[in-house]
Amino acid sequence: MFKYIILNRKRMKLKYFSWLFIGLMLIVVSCDNDDDDEELIGNWIKKSQLDGPARSMATSFSIGKYGYVGTGFDGTDRLSDFWRYDSENNVWTQIAPYPGGEVQNAVGFTINDKGYVGTGYDGTYKKNDFYEYNPSTNEWTDKEPFPGSERYGAVGFAIGDTGYIGFGYDGNYLKDFYRYDPSTDSWESRYTMGGDKRRYAVAFVLNGLGYVCTGVNNSQYLKDLWVYNPSTGYWTEKRKIYDVDEDEDDYDEDYDMLRSNGVAFVMDDRAYMTTGNSGSLLVDVWEYEPLSDLWERKSGFEGSQRQDAVAFSINESRGFVLTGRNGSEPYSDIWEFKPDDELDTDD
Repeated sequence: MFKYIILNRKRMKLKYFSWLFIGLMLIVVSCDNDDDDEELIGNWIKKSQLDGPARSMATSFSIGKYGYVGTGFDGTDRLSDFWRYDSENNVWTQIAPYPGGEVQNAVGFTINDKGYVGTGYDGTYKKNDFYEYNPSTNEWTDKEPFPGSERYGAVGFAIGDTGYIGFGYDGNYLKDFYRYDPSTDSWESRYTMGGDKRRYAVAFVLNGLGYVCTGVNNSQYLKDLWVYNPSTGYWTEKRKIYDVDEDEDDYDEDYDMLRSNGVAFVMDDRAYMTTGNSGSLLVDVWEYEPLSDLWERKSGFEGSQRQDAVAFSINESRGFVLTGRNGSEPYSDIWEFKPDDELDTDD
């Protein structure tokens, strides 16, 4: 009996120290993860909120020192209002409303100091109309409609003197691709990329090349990254944006960029991607360096988790993320990213 009691006490001490060891290990791992987060570089600064209604699924473009944001969905109604953000003075001014009506999930880009907006969804019909905004007159002009099927959730970008729209959803997932020439107000079909059809992808332009990645196809988040060369008209696949163990260098060990409904913007010859949804809302931030074709994680977006935000760059040297939604709650906040600054949650 006495030996049994001693044995049980030893077993109890062994269990106690085992659980104590596990607890200490969890604390150490937690501290290491916190340290890793703290070591990431990049800082977000909150700017003056959009003066108009909070919204998600808006569209944006930039001209000079100004960012332009409009249309979208406020949780109840679709919108046609448009606003100009003065990045130097941190103030908003309302401009002429979008003539295409109340829409969401349209695309926008800039060519030669004029803004272009097209496609989208008005709650009943998908759209293929296309408009040009002239900031010197504060007027919109009806242009030749987008020649593809009516759609929303497409991507749009401009390279040099021409614009591009492709991908999206018209009841089916799409990957057709078209070039717009403002000098002739005409469209031309171009080669599409070899990857999957998709909607809610992100696009950006670096060094005269157009990049498309992320998005969703039949509930699958896409892992590929493609670059379009306007001089050849062809697409080239780049490294995957997810850990697929393709090579011994294991460059992608920490990659986990899969998402839809995110945003991307360009600053100083690098691209940045953040927010979106991959089953849960995201705030991670990734920096893309085109020469190495590698991504590096930066400090997370400091605003609330969200999807369906918009982003724009001012002269490709300042990057902003704004609006979006968490569930049915839309946002009107705007944040500027400083990729080389240390994180400061108090600014």
